[in-house]
Amino acid sequence: MIRVRACLLIALLTLTLTLPAKADIAIVVEAGSGVGQLTRSEVVNIFMGRYRKLPNGNPALPLDVAPLKVRFYRALVNKNLAEINAYWARLVFSGEASPPQQVTTAVEMRQLVAHNPSAVGYLDSREVGDDLHVVLILSE
Repeated sequence: MIRVRACLLIALLTLTLTLPAKADIAIVVEAGSGVGQLTRSEVVNIFMGRYRKLPNGNPALPLDVAPLKVRFYRALVNKNLAEINAYWARLVFSGEASPPQQVTTAVEMRQLVAHNPSAVGYLDSREVGDDLHVVLILSE
């Protein structure tokens, strides 16, 4: 009996240690964009279509990345994807705003942000390179 319990405990510990930990979400801009930091409120307003400019005067180009989109909006505004899609459907229908541009991979996100001083994106904090500047960190 003790041997069985010990094996179960070892299996549980091994499983716990091998599960990937969720990293924070980094809101990023191009390293030379001139944007030092953004407040959470500014990020909410940019990604929800309320702000069309960055603090440096450049137009704001928010980018969504498919693999992180659910986690990002849950951490940012505590909404699920259905709620975000419904929000954007209302705004688009009324002609008030356009949703963030969609990208499919973190690699595409890094490339677009690194080469566009107006772009604002988000990545798993472990994927941020030197060509990007972190303006805000969201923790889950």
